[in-house]
Amino acid sequence: MYKTIYFILVFFCVSTLVVTGKKGFGPGSQEYGYVEVRKGAHMFYWLYYINTVKESEATKHPLVIWLQGGPGASSTGYGNFEEFGTLYKNLSERESAWTKHVNVLYIDNPVGSGFSYVKNESLYVKTNHDIAVDLVTFTKEFYKNFKKFSKTPLYIFTESYGGKMTVEFAYNLYQEIKKHKLKINFKGIALGDSWISPVDSCLTWAPYLLNIGEIDMEGYNEINNVAQKLKSEVESGQWFQATDSWSDLESVVKMTSPGIDFYNILYGSDDDDAVLSNDLKDQNNNEKKLFLYKFSQGLKSIMDQVHDTFKSVIPSSVEWNSQSTYVFDYLREDFMKPVTNYVEKLLNETNLQVVVYSGQLDLIVDTPGTLNWVERLHWPGAEKWKKADRTSLKVESKQEGFVKTYDKFTFYWINRAGHMVPTDNPYGALEMLKQVTSYKK
Repeated sequence: MYKTIYFILVFFCVSTLVVTGKKGFGPGSQEYGYVEVRKGAHMFYWLYYINTVKESEATKHPLVIWLQGGPGASSTGYGNFEEFGTLYKNLSERESAWTKHVNVLYIDNPVGSGFSYVKNESLYVKTNHDIAVDLVTFTKEFYKNFKKFSKTPLYIFTESYGGKMTVEFAYNLYQEIKKHKLKINFKGIALGDSWISPVDSCLTWAPYLLNIGEIDMEGYNEINNVAQKLKSEVESGQWFQATDSWSDLESVVKMTSPGIDFYNILYGSDDDDAVLSNDLKDQNNNEKKLFLYKFSQGLKSIMDQVHDTFKSVIPSSVEWNSQSTYVFDYLREDFMKPVTNYVEKLLNETNLQVVVYSGQLDLIVDTPGTLNWVERLHWPGAEKWKKADRTSLKVESKQEGFVKTYDKFTFYWINRAGHMVPTDNPYGALEMLKQVTSYKK
């Protein structure tokens, strides 16, 4: 049986922040450094100022925090170079970069992701609550050192497990603001293909694959049988077992639908930059491959160059993403737990804008599963949102998706996009960013 030794650690210390000068990696003004969110737990950040205005004018434009998924994937790597940052992986400038419109703060979270690191294994987070506490600590320290952003509209954009982390983080951050412990202009969150209700995603894989012709009824039954087992484990609170069943379910999908890519159904899983990224040992100590994230060796090479450029701040002993497997492993019990209750808290108890966006070609967090939990949310505007008009999301007359809004809740369907929406449909994602960050009640 899987065992983890839990340590209760209480630290009475002040978080510290290391900030460098403006010398960055690539064009535009940048800041980067660490926040020690707990003694021995160091969280790395990389801030890009909007690069279409003078730096002195940057704070007049929104600040977007980006949180990656996994858990254990790196915001400063994947979100930055793979999806919407200033530079592509080949280091040429990206035409659809978000930094042309907003300031972007990438955070390698949880500690152990990317360039973030811990000094011993007892410091890895074990729950979503632990993640939220660390992120609130980080945010308080960041604003102490970047007071100029205190009036700047703040939005948190996410992907995958980053969305699961964000809903509790956002709620706790809002409470700190409400208690006057932090004075910032927090506006809203955007949850991209997010692992909010894992069982809803898993239960819809079989019908989704059947409807697009990837499997027949025999394959449907094989996948559905494992999915129903997983559902039973979730309902009975067998969280370790549910995570094992999720891994088994992915294996069955790969056997019944050879070549399917969990992150975009139009890609083949044997593509060079779509490989398995993390291992998890089951109760018999056999390694199970987790189809968690696309990874490219080219990106690792780039992040090594970043390390060299930032060597005055990043310890020489810290290798990018070297601790990511541990991040997932320590969150194993929490992995399949839903956080829809925090989405409801945000809608019922805050004035924050809540946005959900979904790439229609994603399998791992497919649109049908996402709509299932969205349709069950309890909040005052729920029924009116369901009946609201769904309008077109267009860029220069080209149909990039659809959007439905009522009050402070918005849902985006993004065309021609899988799990990594900004990668697959950069201009649809950019239009969504513009709409969300200019939102006014």
